[in-house]
Amino acid sequence: MKVTHVGLERTSTRRGGLNRYLEDLLAAQRSAGTDAIAVVLGDDDDAPGVDGITSARGATGSMVLAAASIDRALRTTRRPDLADAHFAGTSALTTTIGALRSVPLVVHFQGPWADESAHAGSSRWNVAAKRAVERLAYRRADRFVVLSGAFAEVLTSAYGVAPWSIDVIAPGVDLERFAPGDRAASRSSLDVAARRVALSVRRLVPRMGLEVLLEAWRELQPGVGDLLAIVGDGPDEARLRALASSLGIASSVRFCGSVTDVALVEWYRAADVTVIPSVALEGFGLVVLESLACGTPVVGTDAGGLGEAVALAGEGAAVPAGDARALAAAMTSALAGPVTAERAARLRDVAAQHSWARVAQEHDLLYERVLHGGKPLRVVVLDHTAVLSGGELAIARAIGGLGGEATVHAILGAEGPLRSRLTDAGSTVEVLELDDRARHVNRSTVRPGRLDPRAVLATASYVTRLARRLRTLRPDVVHTNSLKSALYGGAAARLAGIPCVWHVRDRIATPYLPEPAVRLVRLAARILPTMVLANSESTLRALGVDGLVLPSPLDPSIVPHGAVERDRHGALRVTMLGRLAPWKGQDLAIEAFADAFASPGATLRIVGAPLFGEEAFAASLPARAAALDIGGRVEFLGFVDDVAGVLAATDVLIHCSTIPEPFGQVVVEAMGAGCAVIVPDQGGPAEVVSDGVDGVTYAMGDRAALSRALRRLADDEALRARLGEAAVRTAAAYTPQALAPRLLGAWRAASDRSRRGRRRRRG
Repeated sequence: MKVTHVGLERTSTRRGGLNRYLEDLLAAQRSAGTDAIAVVLGDDDDAPGVDGITSARGATGSMVLAAASIDRALRTTRRPDLADAHFAGTSALTTTIGALRSVPLVVHFQGPWADESAHAGSSRWNVAAKRAVERLAYRRADRFVVLSGAFAEVLTSAYGVAPWSIDVIAPGVDLERFAPGDRAASRSSLDVAARRVALSVRRLVPRMGLEVLLEAWRELQPGVGDLLAIVGDGPDEARLRALASSLGIASSVRFCGSVTDVALVEWYRAADVTVIPSVALEGFGLVVLESLACGTPVVGTDAGGLGEAVALAGEGAAVPAGDARALAAAMTSALAGPVTAERAARLRDVAAQHSWARVAQEHDLLYERVLHGGKPLRVVVLDHTAVLSGGELAIARAIGGLGGEATVHAILGAEGPLRSRLTDAGSTVEVLELDDRARHVNRSTVRPGRLDPRAVLATASYVTRLARRLRTLRPDVVHTNSLKSALYGGAAARLAGIPCVWHVRDRIATPYLPEPAVRLVRLAARILPTMVLANSESTLRALGVDGLVLPSPLDPSIVPHGAVERDRHGALRVTMLGRLAPWKGQDLAIEAFADAFASPGATLRIVGAPLFGEEAFAASLPARAAALDIGGRVEFLGFVDDVAGVLAATDVLIHCSTIPEPFGQVVVEAMGAGCAVIVPDQGGPAEVVSDGVDGVTYAMGDRAALSRALRRLADDEALRARLGEAAVRTAAAYTPQALAPRLLGAWRAASDRSRRGRRRRRG
């Protein structure tokens, strides 16, 4: 494979992250045997450094002349199998109409060039021209490489790049050059006699946040033995020096300018902490890895991808960008004690996981995919909300179990905690804001004369916007994750000509929905989706169409590996876990518990919070417990993120829905944790639990039957243990990994069915 990189400059011409990144990647690829070369700007072919770099000469004028110079130089090199462009300004011309116009192209998105120029104060016309060049360069790309998830989101949201065209590959670090050393010796070689040294390696431009760093240094109140060393040059040096003087800290700040590679390593070794105060447009922060490789702790902000880099060290979260006080507090903490040998070794181990050899290998695999295909399935997941309800947790867990077999991009109707759950699971996310009137339509209003016409218009407008976005993304399939998203998402997918899978998690029947809504959804289910998935046979029967059953997966923190060891000698611990709503039956649980345990000997925990206007019901529950004289034995814990912790401290989980539950995700989670479970004899839970084998069933809504089941388990410890052990074996079929093949199979089947339909229509 012959690869040609198109860069900006040699590091000997100008130091900087982009130039250093290209040289290090090129060196690693050539060491691994890849036939890789690079063409960059400059007149220094004889400069020491990486082999394989050709400098394009005569490029001292405008960027247009520089780009033309790059193209002339490329015409004198061998024709590559693949081009890898690292800077839009130098690559747009040659990859669109020049020497590389017909070569497969990978683009390294190192940052938004136009936005960086705007941040530096460039004119509106200059920024507009650079943005046009960027879009020209990116339109031709087959794949993109970004250094962090944050920049993947910038590419998706600001440039409209499809998320499955993006690979996140964190940068590497030269582990031979950047290595721990003798701190005292390094300080001596640099003529540093300070007691505490904070280091910042930055180009002196506004977005690097050095003004904030200087303010934080003053806030820290440096003593006589303290030094802030700023390594790097740039146009802001005079202004920063003046600021240090005005803040009264000039005597403890040293502006070191640009330094040699050898001196840079000495500075990392000399420092007690490296500080990265960026305020905007940070792709990753190579200095983080360099500092860690030298065994020196880092403090940084959450600007762009820098927060992801800082998190690697495992020593605390990044601080808010631009917050001088927070930065000062983090620096104070980092400088509080000496960097021990053990701590330095641990930080070095973190950096060692990011060798350039690994990065080069990942690039080779990417190049192979570009040249020879093998693309994973591309899926857009839709949800109208971003709250952490059952269905939202389920889709995040399902995505986490796919193992790279599909590339998933989620489009949410609102911001919320689901975003971070999805990104943690490996999905990219964007928010296409859905009007509140449409998002908060109550199911009780879906009847003639009661539906707000403004909500209808807002939904219609959203369908049009979403269809336009889907045409741009061109996924293989759309997966709707909620009932509202099934309706608007199914319509948008139809308009965009993309197959749609409905994942139905609600019981489409009265009294859960009013009759007009039931008729509407059942009709739409025959028209809009290519395929229907349901979380249980009960849900599928209620919908009244053919489809496949795909249950919700377990929380990955609840791994079925054996019943949790429980203290059997204290009071029986009964838990009900779920959203607080009348049909969920928390009032039934309280009443049956009072009947079963008239005297002390057991406790009941109600875990969950109200949603969608159910606060009045939630507020009534403590009073109901008090009226039954069990208020002291019933705890209301509210929403709890640590479900695994709750279940580990539970002997019996009860499920009390008064209408058939579509699935009952908490039941499977409790089974995975080895709890004995009591569930109604209708709905999804009854499909999971075998009475007397891995749980107990009772007549749904029957207070006396639930009370008897509670009493039975309270009196028979051996039965509880036996049911818990069997429950763990049952739950093993519900892990994200166990269910992933069924989800992938449904997506592929929907995509294939749609393709076959298109071929028949064309025929």
